[in-house]
Amino acid sequence: MKIEEFIAGKILLINKPYKWTSFDAVNKIKWIIRNEAKRNIPAGSSEKPPNLRVGHAGTLDPLATGLLIICTGKQTKNIEQYQAQEKEYTGTFFLGATTPCYDLEKSIDKIFPTEHITEEMIYTAAKFFTGTQMQTPPLFSAVMIDGQRAYQIARAGKTAEVKSREITIHSFEITRIAMPEVDFKIVCTKGTYIRAIARDLGEELKSGAYLTALCRTRIGKFDLKDAQTIENFEKSNLV
Repeated sequence: MKIEEFIAGKILLINKPYKWTSFDAVNKIKWIIRNEAKRNIPAGSSEKPPNLRVGHAGTLDPLATGLLIICTGKQTKNIEQYQAQEKEYTGTFFLGATTPCYDLEKSIDKIFPTEHITEEMIYTAAKFFTGTQMQTPPLFSAVMIDGQRAYQIARAGKTAEVKSREITIHSFEITRIAMPEVDFKIVCTKGTYIRAIARDLGEELKSGAYLTALCRTRIGKFDLKDAQTIENFEKSNLV
């Protein structure tokens, strides 16, 4: 596939690697395409590869894996349209402790009792969180606060007020309980923070919780099973 086709606009479904930021994935895809374009320029030519716009439709945390929609060229104009579609996630909560960021990026800061928690309480709590509600994003997030990303403020050791926003959890299915671990599948709207659900679930159970694994399995009609790894994209004959 020639770079001109990427400029015309492509939608790439990528399985984001663990510990990569979404921008890492975007930059790598852009580098692969431009590098292939450079190889097709005759030796000694002063020609340069044309500029290529590349962007993603919905950030995934570095410690999350799964579906990342990457748009190239003219398809970048449709990024907001893809971002607005419902998301599906699977993952694991750990009950009985919290971390400052509600996932594994930071060490455990508090321990809570879990002896009182029954399976029925967990299933009931999941039903409680289903529907439209106000959610406060974690301070360790990409939310903008006075021109700064919230995580920049948090990593500087400062605090700030993060405003709540309306979200909808269409479904919240508990798929496995093996205390202190609880597996789940959640379908929700744009802007939902699964780490915040971990925090709120822990509080609802009169305990604490944080996220130990997260995978985005679907965005609208786009499914993770149709995505490719960055390594496979680089090795393929598409570029």
